[in-house]
Amino acid sequence: MKMKLNLLFLTVVVVAGTLPAAGAFAQGVATQPADQPAERIDPVSKLAHEELLAKARAGKIDVYFEGDSITRRWGATDYPQFLENWRQNFFGWNAADFGWGADSTQNILWRLENGELDGVHPKVIVLLAGTNNVGAFTMPGGEDAKVEDVTRGVAAILRVMRGKAPEATIVLTAIFPRNDNMGEPTAVIPVINRINKNIAAMADGKKVRYLDINDKLADADGVLFDGLTMDKLHLALPGYQIWADALKPLFHELIGPPAKEDHAPPPTGVPSAKE
Repeated sequence: MKMKLNLLFLTVVVVAGTLPAAGAFAQGVATQPADQPAERIDPVSKLAHEELLAKARAGKIDVYFEGDSITRRWGATDYPQFLENWRQNFFGWNAADFGWGADSTQNILWRLENGELDGVHPKVIVLLAGTNNVGAFTMPGGEDAKVEDVTRGVAAILRVMRGKAPEATIVLTAIFPRNDNMGEPTAVIPVINRINKNIAAMADGKKVRYLDINDKLADADGVLFDGLTMDKLHLALPGYQIWADALKPLFHELIGPPAKEDHAPPPTGVPSAKE
């Protein structure tokens, strides 16, 4: 059964064709577990889902990126500098970006369960998920409950991915540090660290590889290094390059060197919401 995302605090605002960043959402109470799929019902997200369905059926996809806005911006037409960096790093590996801005684990689950990975058969899947659950929701039970909830959400995404693409190797990326909490920038770092410890245990070193680049993004206290993010949450170009430098040796191992031609589907951006 299709489930609608029904969060008490959630209002999606579309301004000049852009989506609000994860940090733009007010704190609210999560009303749906992180391991239950939930549809985004705003018009732009509905259109984006249709575009991503079409993208999944176009070209050849050997590397499938999945996540939220941090993933989406890297291969998006509305971020041309990031897209150029994406092409410089991944051309020849047939990489396609299926991230969508402001998605929680619930939303990623819904998209995966509603066709965006069906019939794709990638060799590698790169997953980065969970920061929007950490940053936007409070839960009864406090930090312990949030850690357990987000851990279950990431585990659910892995189960769906392995069911729909059993031959793929999944690169499970640690949730990146974020310093966008007003008043106490590193307030969520302990929660992120605990979630990352949990999801690291999901990797078997074979079909699920765990990738943690956080020591290159922030110090031991979770304070982000200067210049690596745009807003203390979303990566800037140097941050994306750090991620790329960690991914490319895995792609060489799992796929081989990049080809001289690339057959991935054309990149997408934020669609125009016209009804």
